[in-house]
Amino acid sequence: MARGELIFVGLGLHDEEGITLRGLKAAREADVVFLEHYTSLMPGLSLEKLEEMVGKPIRLVDRHVLEDLEAEPLISEALRGRKVVLLVPGDPMIATTHVAVRIRAEEEGIRTSVINGPSILTAVMALTGLQAYKFGRVVTITYPEGGFLSRTPYEVLRENRARGLHTICLLDARAEEGRFMTVREGLEIMLELEEEMGEGLVGPDSLVIGVARAGSPDAVVRAGTVEALLEHDFGPPPHTLVFPAELHFLEAEALRVLAGAPEVLGRGA
Repeated sequence: MARGELIFVGLGLHDEEGITLRGLKAAREADVVFLEHYTSLMPGLSLEKLEEMVGKPIRLVDRHVLEDLEAEPLISEALRGRKVVLLVPGDPMIATTHVAVRIRAEEEGIRTSVINGPSILTAVMALTGLQAYKFGRVVTITYPEGGFLSRTPYEVLRENRARGLHTICLLDARAEEGRFMTVREGLEIMLELEEEMGEGLVGPDSLVIGVARAGSPDAVVRAGTVEALLEHDFGPPPHTLVFPAELHFLEAEALRVLAGAPEVLGRGA
């Protein structure tokens, strides 16, 4: 039997309306459609509305299916010669989970393709006005595990700063537990890491940017000191943090105009 096809379709950032026309067409033409929504929170997503748009039932898959079972239900359907679509929050290949699924499908002889969607990375750049070519490695601030706090976010911030690059910090999302890290929690972890490592990268007066619900009509972007953002109400998640490096004067102006940054920013930057 001829192998089928597996298409990864990005849903965008907020709700079902973020899907592209190309992605919607692929879902409508598919024999079976799956949806995972654990890798990122889409606060406005309605499964009922999405099924109405696609015109067929949508099967939910969780972390266990995609990671522990190596996406077996999707692979099995494609091996039967069916056209399979996996709907994914944001852009499909931002999460390494989906890369692993695609590799396995290709190794099984299944043709794969990707239909991109709006990404948190490009959304952050658009909302803050920071220049795209000045961003370095992206990192995720995670909740402590067994009392252990990962030092990776602090180390990545150090590396990016040394190269004059901005740092996007994605914040831990644990959909199965209903836990989504907030700006405040992320900053508290970075301050704890500063206390442990003591290299002077993050302090109460450090400039930082908080972004909430990127891609939604009520998105919030706020630039200020760590101390100020610890007290700012960003509303519900998902949240993201950005630690900027040295700013070009246009970036500083953008942060003042678009993110309410202090007026002192950019003078002599």
